[in-house]
Amino acid sequence: MSKITEAQEILKALGLPETQQNEMSALTLLALCNIKEDTPWSEAERQSVGVTKGIMAFIQENYRKENPYAPNTRETVRRFVLHQLIQAGVVNYNPDDPTLPVNSPKAHYAVTIEAMKVIQKYGTRYWNSSVRQFTAEYEMLRDKYAAERDMHRIPLIIEGNEYFLSPGAHNEVQATVVEEFASRFAPGGKLLYIGDTEDKDLYVNTAGLKDLHLPISEHSKLPDIIISDDKRGWLFLIEVVTSHGPVSAKRLVELEDFTKDCPYGTVYVTAFPNAKEFKKHVDDIAWETEVWLSDTPDHMIHFNGNRFIGPRK
Repeated sequence: MSKITEAQEILKALGLPETQQNEMSALTLLALCNIKEDTPWSEAERQSVGVTKGIMAFIQENYRKENPYAPNTRETVRRFVLHQLIQAGVVNYNPDDPTLPVNSPKAHYAVTIEAMKVIQKYGTRYWNSSVRQFTAEYEMLRDKYAAERDMHRIPLIIEGNEYFLSPGAHNEVQATVVEEFASRFAPGGKLLYIGDTEDKDLYVNTAGLKDLHLPISEHSKLPDIIISDDKRGWLFLIEVVTSHGPVSAKRLVELEDFTKDCPYGTVYVTAFPNAKEFKKHVDDIAWETEVWLSDTPDHMIHFNGNRFIGPRK
């Protein structure tokens, strides 16, 4: 049998559903194990690799020299192969650094230690017993790795309920906006929306958004955080920046269109973790908007205009 067919047999034995026993899943497993056509499974190696330069490059070099998969297959591999392998306890996500954000270019994957022990026994007399043991421990493994990932999540209390943001610098700043910025510059304000790098709808106050005539269906226009100050009739639209996306002139136009039917005055804020990150984007920030740095939470930077902080309309 070819190594692809053998990899499909392994996936089936490890409990992956039929839809995850396809050729792409098999090739992904081969790449993660560094198994070439002439490599015995006993020499499978546990290594941490990314999708494009690791998995896709391995497939192209060793199994698809004449007809490599297109570069845009990366997202398909991540969403429809690796995600399922992680759920099955076969693969770890970011095992070398679990604190990496979901969209980090350093994201990497590796076969779990337990699954690797089974894979290395494929074709030997220990194969069936190893598979049975892995299957018996599946629930425990899944819970174990899920708990390890959750350890690095960022807790956030909203309306008395606890939510968890996925790891990463972006969400760390988002948490400080809710906890530090709002208490200082929007005391008594109501959080209407906060997204997450994993879940764009982590918290949505649907009723509050509808009351202010904000089109919640247009997710592409939503800022990272929306806070309403009902006492003053202000609406804070906050973009969090750790690598890109301040309230630029272009973004300001988009947000103004998003709030065109809102009866409240709008305050546009770009939140940065520190002055170093702020300096990288200072030329792109729109006039008459605000800047807030999470490491100096008591202060604001105002970009021109005839008042310090307040709505543009």
